[in-house]
Amino acid sequence: MLEHGGRLRQAVARYGGVAADWLDLSTGLNPHGYPVAALPPASWARLPEPDDGLEDVARDYYGCDALLPVAGSQSAIQMLPWLRSRSRVSVMEPGYREHFESWRRAGHEVEGVSVAELRRRLPDSDVLVLIHPGNPDGSRFGRDELLDWHGVLAGRGGWLVVDEAFIDTEPGLSLAAATGRPGLIVLRSVGKFFGLAGIRVGFVLSDLSLLEALKERLGPWAVSGPGREAARMALADLDWQRQTRERLVVEGGRLRRLLTENGLAPAGGCSLFQWVRHADAAAIHEQLAVRAILTRLFDRPASLRFGLPPDETGWCRLQNALRNIAG
Repeated sequence: MLEHGGRLRQAVARYGGVAADWLDLSTGLNPHGYPVAALPPASWARLPEPDDGLEDVARDYYGCDALLPVAGSQSAIQMLPWLRSRSRVSVMEPGYREHFESWRRAGHEVEGVSVAELRRRLPDSDVLVLIHPGNPDGSRFGRDELLDWHGVLAGRGGWLVVDEAFIDTEPGLSLAAATGRPGLIVLRSVGKFFGLAGIRVGFVLSDLSLLEALKERLGPWAVSGPGREAARMALADLDWQRQTRERLVVEGGRLRRLLTENGLAPAGGCSLFQWVRHADAAAIHEQLAVRAILTRLFDRPASLRFGLPPDETGWCRLQNALRNIAG
């Protein structure tokens, strides 16, 4: 099992305290998550049904023609490699490591590729896997450039897989509207922007033939009834989405300035997190942890990812901790 952010209980066991007293900045999730209303009793009692309106609302939100709800984009990440025969796969690095490992476990020839080398690897790749914006480095790509890359791959039966888990605050960058093209696969999640990671709901956007093949692999009832209902509510609430985008852009800028003012200028990031490369990343992670502040530590390259504090108390705690460490 790979390491991920959000292992708060593990941090408590190591550094002490109680979970409620910790400031968890390790996940990159929106700390102001969607306020799900009470769910209809039937969503708990009946098997999920596909005509409950979720797919319609999701197609409107993403602006695509076809999609498949899945139990978080993680389930699709693990299953997609089994839909191809052995292929040469290039996976963007640094990035969400589950992509690399899922393709490797399925028997493919996998290579991690830096952002600077992605275009050069196109001729040697059957599948190119991107995270957009990059996680943790926040790398962005032009929409036309990505569609050009897809054209090259699709021309020889290849795939472009784009994980857009953190793109909701910048929807103009998304390839969602183009996913009717064979060989273009976009993964979306309600866990990050909507702050609903616990309901385990995501979507695969692609052409119908691939979605049918993936659906057969996943089997019936891939998403729970309560998860479907909560996701439907969130995806339909346009006012909340607009206000939240504006708020996250402001808070993302605030976090970037706070880190910079304390000698930790981010090398990249997005509205939901900032990424700091630093030779002493492990020591900084440790110093914050003993103050009950959890960050996401990476060893290649040595770096930290900081998510957004949930309130003014959290902002003050982070500011004071950074000043004490810098001092």
